[in-house]
Amino acid sequence: MTRFIQWWSSLEQGVNHDWMYNVGLLLALSAILWGGWLLVTRRLSLIAENTRLIWDDALVSAVRRPVSWLIWLWPAVLSFGIVIDNTTSYPTTFLAVVRHLMVVWTLVWILLRLISNVEAGILPKAKDTTTINAISKILRLIVMVIGGLVMMQNLGLSLSGVLTFGGVGGLIVGMAAKDMLANFFGAMMLYLDRPFKVGDWVRSPDRQIEGTVERIGFRMTVIRTFDKRPLYVPNSVFSSIVVENPSRMTNRRIKQSVGLRYEDAAVVGKVAADIKAMLLNHADIDSNQTMIVCFDTYGASSLNILVYTFTKTVNWVEYQEVQQDVMLKIVDIVHRNGADFAFPTTTLHMPDADITMNSRQPNLT
Repeated sequence: MTRFIQWWSSLEQGVNHDWMYNVGLLLALSAILWGGWLLVTRRLSLIAENTRLIWDDALVSAVRRPVSWLIWLWPAVLSFGIVIDNTTSYPTTFLAVVRHLMVVWTLVWILLRLISNVEAGILPKAKDTTTINAISKILRLIVMVIGGLVMMQNLGLSLSGVLTFGGVGGLIVGMAAKDMLANFFGAMMLYLDRPFKVGDWVRSPDRQIEGTVERIGFRMTVIRTFDKRPLYVPNSVFSSIVVENPSRMTNRRIKQSVGLRYEDAAVVGKVAADIKAMLLNHADIDSNQTMIVCFDTYGASSLNILVYTFTKTVNWVEYQEVQQDVMLKIVDIVHRNGADFAFPTTTLHMPDADITMNSRQPNLT
């Protein structure tokens, strides 16, 4: 074991040996390590599948591919350095930086895959998918920023200088890309205030925006209209418009005006009482909400009864079915009381007078 460690250290230090032998040995070692890694990850996958946790499955899946690439790339870089040392006079000190960058990128890759895997495991069971998407995006951004700073440091760049330049550059970029920054902070406000989430039905009285939210990104929100067209709305728009979220309604309202004939005035009160009794006993009507059934107005040709109530369901299709059932039962109540529905009529009043109408028959001969 000691000799192997000494041999491995000599490779990294560029000590001259039989370089072709060393390259072949490195490739063989890579193949052995890769095969062993596949066996280990396969075994770990079987163990993780037998647990109810999502973290172990996510972790095994996250490390499998990045470590496999590192097993091949690390010896490949060492082999490349051996070849350069023994065939050219070009310095190979830069390869040490390359190896450090490989390690950092592998860690970043693992963390990004882990975040994606955990997100995919949580989303199907989550009630608030919008928050999970927001957290995962923020975590990805943090990982990439930290990984980028570490890589810059490995390249010999001063972090203080980078941050100073970033402050000045950020001011310039902020002035040039103010719309993009406005959309980004608009997305942050959507994630924090949560006026709507993915899957909600939203609409705005200020703009021609109505549909189902499909995705909330850092720059724009995708809304699918009811005629199945995608609507791409910049996030900054939501800070200046009123947004209505009908998906969060607790009940749906039924508001109808039932018009009876003027000759049915004697039974208007009875019809209204029967309609209210029907609504109170209806299984799909929420009697805890406001319920109004009363003689409302005198129409031009009808006596109008206001029917105002709320359904228990908020589903649009179910609501239509409940409303249809209520309206059909109102028809039965009206007819059962000997009344009927009014329709626009015109009464012509003619005063008593002798009206002489002269008519002539056409001469057909």
